Amino acid sequence: MHYDEFKTILHERRSVRKYTDQEVAIEDIKELIDCARYAPSDTNSQTWEFIAIVNREKIKHIEQLTWEQLHKKAAEAEERGLSKEGRLLVKSFGPYATAFSDAPVLIVCLATPYTSKFRDRIFEPVKLVPESVWEEEGIKSSCLAAQNLMLAAHARGMATCPMTGPVLLASEQLREYLEIPAHCQINMVISLGYPAERPGKLPRKEVDDILRIVN
Repeated sequence: MHYDEFKTILHERRSVRKYTDQEVAIEDIKELIDCARYAPSDTNSQTWEFIAIVNREKIKHIEQLTWEQLHKKAAEAEERGLSKEGRLLVKSFGPYATAFSDAPVLIVCLATPYTSKFRDRIFEPVKLVPESVWEEEGIKSSCLAAQNLMLAAHARGMATCPMTGPVLLASEQLREYLEIPAHCQINMVISLGYPAERPGKLPRKEVDDILRIVN
C-alpha cells in the first residue's frame, strides 16, 4: 500500500451512527480483532480484551440501561436545582450516549491490568508511581487497539462509532449484565456495521496549531 492510500483511510474514516440492516459476519469481527491486537502496548503487555455483542435485543437492553441511568442523573440534578442542566443532559447528551442502539454489533473494549517484569522487579519495589497510573497504562494500550479496529473496519467497508456514554452512565449495570470481571476496566463501546450515512469531513486544527518543533 502506498502512503497516500493509507492517508486516505485515515482522512475518510468517520464516526457513523446510522447503519443498514446488513449483518456483520463473525469472521469479519474476528478479522478486525486480529488487526486490533497488533497495536503497540507498554512492554507488549497487550492490556486489552473485547466483547462483541451481535444480539440486537441485548444491544437494545444496554441502550435501555443507559437511558435509565441518564434519567436518574437528570432527576438528581433537578433535585439540586439544576433542572435546565438535567434537561440538557437528556436532550443533548442522551442521543450521543445511545447512538449504538441500531448497530448490528456492539463491541465493548476492556482494559486489563498492566503487568510486566519491569513492574514486578523494578517499578513496584521502588514505588515509581501511584497504583492509579497502572490503571491508566491499561487504558492507553486499549485505546491504541481500538483505533486499529476502527481503521480496519473502515478499510473493510464497514463503519464504527466510539462512545463512552454507557461507560460514564451505566458502567456498573453494564458490568453486571455482561459479567465483566472486576479486574477489567470498561474503556469504551464501539458500534459496528455497514454505513447508512456518509458524514462529511469535520474541520481539524491546523498542523502548526498543534505541533511545536524543538531544535
